[in-house]
Amino acid sequence: MQAAIIHPHLIDKLHQLEKFVGNTPLFPITGLGTKKNVKIYAKLEWQQISNSVKARAAYAIIKDAVLKNEINTIKGLIDASSGNTAVAYATIGAHLGIPISLCVPENASSQKKNALQALGANIIYTSKFGGTDEAQVKAKELSVEHASEYFYANQYANENNWKAHYNGTAIEIWNQTKEKITHFVAGLGTTGTFIGTSRRLKELNRDIITISLQPDAAMHGLEGWKHLESAIVPKIYDAGIADHNRFIDTYESYEMMKSAAKYEGLMLSPSSAANLLGAVQLAETLEEGVIVTTFADHASNYPDLNI
Repeated sequence: MQAAIIHPHLIDKLHQLEKFVGNTPLFPITGLGTKKNVKIYAKLEWQQISNSVKARAAYAIIKDAVLKNEINTIKGLIDASSGNTAVAYATIGAHLGIPISLCVPENASSQKKNALQALGANIIYTSKFGGTDEAQVKAKELSVEHASEYFYANQYANENNWKAHYNGTAIEIWNQTKEKITHFVAGLGTTGTFIGTSRRLKELNRDIITISLQPDAAMHGLEGWKHLESAIVPKIYDAGIADHNRFIDTYESYEMMKSAAKYEGLMLSPSSAANLLGAVQLAETLEEGVIVTTFADHASNYPDLNI
């Protein structure tokens, strides 16, 4: 195989891109909160490159691999994703000139498929019945069979996933709330957002309460989320981090999309609405507090949604 060729400006490009990752605004939820002394805020994570929260983890994973020379302009990255992480990898890879290969379930949205094709990613389709779990298995197999061509990023086990939030999201929330946050609420997918953010927030103030959210059934409509009892549990997941766990209904999440649009002027994706639903439900149980959640992406990423 041709020797690895590292672009002379690869590191510079990486550092230039960093300013477009993270540092997202904290949006006040004022139309859906019912109690005067309970504040709800949400990080607008679509306001960064690739238009989703996954820019954080994808950038951290790629940056670490570049600095270790595990990927370059010849040896590419391979991973499994059906959504925002795939687009984030492809976006960053296109900017850096790094080949990106993605194992994607064949029932992924046409919008995501079109985006990946436009960004020049190599798409390897897996069965729609196996979901991202089967895609993970395929990505690992290919990385072993073609070790000289691929670095297996493995977002579900890569510590740079949660560290992106430990070093970024949590610090931003801490500063943006002027250290007044009392509760952090987030859904579980790869679990990176919840684990990394919660871990750091608890170091900053051990009294902060963290609540994880997941679908209430194996068959659900919350793209990117995992029902952990029926899925492969990500290796980066730490069951001891959450103070409480809540289960979220898909139908109620879709209803929350309508409420967010009507009362907050926010066009949310299903997973973002599910996070908001969890935060609002929590707020109803409190007399005072500052609740923070994250909005992973915007409804524009899901053109077929009927809000």
